[in-house]
Amino acid sequence: MSSFRKNVDACNDGNAPKGYCANQDYSEGSDYLVHDIAQHTNLRSGPHELLSRGVLGKRKLPVSPVKMLVGREGNCTGRGRFSSADGCHVLSRYLPVNGPRWVDRLQSRAYVSQFSADGSLFVAGFQKSHIRIYDVDKGWKVQKNILAKSLRWTITDTSLSPDQRFLVYSSLSPVVHIVNVRSAASESIANITEIHDGLDFSVDGYNDDDYDALGIFSVKFSTDGKELVAASSDNSIYVYDLESKRPSLRIPAHKSDVNTVCFADETGHLLFSGSDDHLCKTLRIYWLEQVWDRRCFGTRGKAAGVLIGHLEGITFIDSRGDGRYFISNGKDQTTKLWDIRKMSSNTPYTRRPRDTDFDYRWMDYPTHAKALKHPHDQSLATYRGHNVLRTLIRCYFSPAYSTGQKYIYTGSSDGSLYIYDLVTGAQVASCHGHEKPVRDCSWHPLYPMIITSSWDGVVARWEFPGSEEEPSEAGGRRKRKKA
Repeated sequence: MSSFRKNVDACNDGNAPKGYCANQDYSEGSDYLVHDIAQHTNLRSGPHELLSRGVLGKRKLPVSPVKMLVGREGNCTGRGRFSSADGCHVLSRYLPVNGPRWVDRLQSRAYVSQFSADGSLFVAGFQKSHIRIYDVDKGWKVQKNILAKSLRWTITDTSLSPDQRFLVYSSLSPVVHIVNVRSAASESIANITEIHDGLDFSVDGYNDDDYDALGIFSVKFSTDGKELVAASSDNSIYVYDLESKRPSLRIPAHKSDVNTVCFADETGHLLFSGSDDHLCKTLRIYWLEQVWDRRCFGTRGKAAGVLIGHLEGITFIDSRGDGRYFISNGKDQTTKLWDIRKMSSNTPYTRRPRDTDFDYRWMDYPTHAKALKHPHDQSLATYRGHNVLRTLIRCYFSPAYSTGQKYIYTGSSDGSLYIYDLVTGAQVASCHGHEKPVRDCSWHPLYPMIITSSWDGVVARWEFPGSEEEPSEAGGRRKRKKA
């Protein structure tokens, strides 16, 4: 990690149950405390000061769950209950790394997989047209088996509407399809058992060559469910109005493929995007009474700011949800943490020191390139250890409810899942259970459970403490690395 001091100890209080336990140094002299993100994380995941124990001049140790419970029963804080930060302090220490246990396996590469916002549903998309929606609360029963329409190469992304009524899926095509998730049919075969409406993202003036070249890499519902935002292969970001059934805005945002886009927060006014031009950008969008106010776009959309630091293309971006911080995975084999307050509208586009012969799809990253750093790096921190090769590997913040977002986690092309401490940068866990790249992963919003989806066709479950059943053989590899 480039910006923060690493200082993580293994659990040593003897009260942790069997499984993986991660501690964080809360020393008041630590370098990372000067950063706002560290203070915010501590407020979200640290225990009440009256529950903490420490010796003058010594660093404070994490409070064991037993002592936390004793303090709660003794009403040490005067509240008679745990605060959300107290709860996160307990839950975030026990990482879901026991596994893997198979959820499903297809003879097809798994590309995308995500829990719904409430964790009741899980969506997995595979290369050979299959999308499966699982009912998590009913033992992972397949609630809907979708066979996609007009697929080009693979399903690149899926997104559930906020009310969980509809699912959209994209491909390397200008047409995104939408499916009714709540319909009675459990088998949804495009335009045979159910209609999969096509949403054409191409704009007026496109010729046949432009249309054939346009593909969608990333698609997301807006928080009100009335719009879609998409990242495309024509260097642009699109906003699609679901009521009028047409694109309402095209923003030529980058100089190369836009691989990822997401909303910065619940307002929907700010977007984060990442591209093969190695830049992260923020774009501010406005509307008036749900109608896009195009008077705000003198050139049909302009970036509010640019953030520079990656040496290669960006594969994925995840927002912390506060409109300020986000993380990105890059083909330079790093994850970076960003604060948009450091962005600039006039940062020079400097040709970065990169290996021009490198192609992440079939080459390993050159050893000498791992030591290179962008001369204008604006990121807060850099996390290394995983591999971003072969495909657009995804990364995320851990859930706010159970961990206070104190971790980030990412898939890896070596078939593994990696978990890092957000503030210290330490690799607190790694899960090795797949034979091919783990492209996507998803941490349950409420419970200690992570799902990994891999090119080996396996969707696998990792838990703490895990059930009594023996792990399924998904390559037969499982390792733990204690901090």
